[in-house]
Amino acid sequence: MTQLKSIQETEEEITDEFSFFDNWQDKYEYLIELGKKLNDYPESERNDDNKVKGCQSSVWLTTTGSNGTIDFKADSDSTIVKGLIALLVRVLSGRTPDEILNAKLDFIDKIGLKQHLAQTRANGLAAMIKQMKMYALAYKAKQQN
Repeated sequence: MTQLKSIQETEEEITDEFSFFDNWQDKYEYLIELGKKLNDYPESERNDDNKVKGCQSSVWLTTTGSNGTIDFKADSDSTIVKGLIALLVRVLSGRTPDEILNAKLDFIDKIGLKQHLAQTRANGLAAMIKQMKMYALAYKAKQQN
């Protein structure tokens, strides 16, 4: 079994990948490619309970927990947003609740996402992060009981 990279190492890897592209058109295309690589999301999970509130696009997010870590599954009906959630899943899946709660997610600024996203998408990105951290908080509370 391969050792999971730290959140910081994964963020640096993403920052390096995006640094290869000279312009935002290419970065958006790369984001779309990342979204296409997300694991298939079950149709049965595409419901209001799993929908991320605060996203203009539809984003579905579910978790499974094992051995003290959380794995995220996600999908979106928007190609760019699907790429955004793919990045978050890549950074935060397989982590402990504390790792997720303490993740600063600096890569978002480092690759210039905040400056290049429309306000509605930036709000959606914040909502996705908030939802992932809420899942971590709930999972942590459940572990303590």
